[in-house]
Amino acid sequence: MDELKLELKKLIIRAANLEDVSPDEIKDDAPLFVEGLGLDSIDALELSVNLETSYGINISDTDTARAAFSSVSALAEFVSKHRTK
Repeated sequence: MDELKLELKKLIIRAANLEDVSPDEIKDDAPLFVEGLGLDSIDALELSVNLETSYGINISDTDTARAAFSSVSALAEFVSKHRTK
């Protein structure tokens, strides 16, 4: 799971253009949006597209997205259960 979390951190950095952030700076259980990394709805869209491309995951439900995108740990759990690639 640690390897997946690192992959996801790199994907988040790439998708959200967080050029000044390294994977080590992103805490596994820290919020990704607002008070955490400060991601916004555009970042969520970019992240969704990258998840679909990289893992074959399509998140179309708002409640599912909110839960999956709550932290790197939550996202890793979601990806491990739903990935098709």
